Amino acid sequence: MAGHILLAGYLGAGNLGDDAVMLGFVHGLGSLGYDVSVMSGSPEETYRLYGFHSIQRRDMKAFEEILPKVDALVFPGGSIFQDVTSVKSAMYYSQLVKKAKSAGKKVILVGQGVGPLNSFLGKRAAAAAFNAADAIAVRDPASLQTLKNIGVSRNVRVTADSAYLMPPPTTADDAPEFAVGQMKSVGISARPIKDRKVDVASLFADFCRMLYQSGSMPVLIEMDRNEDGPLILEISKRQGGKVPDLRKVTTPMQLQGRLARMDALVAMRLHAGILAATVGIPPVMIGYDPKVNAFAHSLDVGAALPLDGLSAGRMLEAFQQSQKDRDRNAKIVTRKLEELVKAAEGNIELTRDTMESTVRR
Repeated sequence: MAGHILLAGYLGAGNLGDDAVMLGFVHGLGSLGYDVSVMSGSPEETYRLYGFHSIQRRDMKAFEEILPKVDALVFPGGSIFQDVTSVKSAMYYSQLVKKAKSAGKKVILVGQGVGPLNSFLGKRAAAAAFNAADAIAVRDPASLQTLKNIGVSRNVRVTADSAYLMPPPTTADDAPEFAVGQMKSVGISARPIKDRKVDVASLFADFCRMLYQSGSMPVLIEMDRNEDGPLILEISKRQGGKVPDLRKVTTPMQLQGRLARMDALVAMRLHAGILAATVGIPPVMIGYDPKVNAFAHSLDVGAALPLDGLSAGRMLEAFQQSQKDRDRNAKIVTRKLEELVKAAEGNIELTRDTMESTVRR
């Protein structure tokens, strides 16, 4: 038997981006023959949607019971080692690493987006986790630099986000565009921001209004069912009327299918941009975080717009310019996507090599 791996991260917690990371990684494993279990925020839903045996991600007793049955604890990606939302995130995942190592299990961290890490506790927790790991890969050079800055001395490989390994959607080539009347649709992925002097709801409400007036139909996308839903309602309220939306999309594959039929995407959420790229849509990104800036740079179709000081008018200008360059940008995205998929396959190679040494032992 090839071995049994337990996946950990912000998985099965209602975020389509993190589930895309999980699914891309498992799809990348392909025929390697690993048994896969998942630490999920909703084990029953994860099993129903994807067929993975799952345990509750916050149930330490269940975690300690499954550890003897697995060969490795694998973190397939995401921005879990950060302290912007809460220092508890880095501390929680560091504790999982410590318990796994104490149980004699390999720990594999791949496709990681590391930081921001601003607090002493956050830096210490992340450094402890990465220094204890058996194999490490990060998704961008900025994450590598963050690890160096906090004192991680292990060998670190730069790969790419595991979500790039998602299979292409099954949308038929002759499926109609996702349009409203005669207006082409523009997907919009906003997200709430804490402790920033930016009124995201008003910014995107104004942008939606300008888009509509310029002849395009905005469609608000819910990437995180816990965070984005209330924001979508607030954007509609401030816009002065209902804005079409995609809510309660249950899987990343469904979202890929919808995005493939849209004309464009404007996004704050990283994985909205990544999923758009996987179906050939060049996204216009709003840079609220270094990870979004790094992603936009990797696609090479325009830098992310800085969120601080951003106006709806500037967003419209960037969108209209991207539409003028759409054919050229689509070709660039297709070429870059091939490079990013190949880089993301490094996550699978590193996992396979580490697992083979585990099974041999």
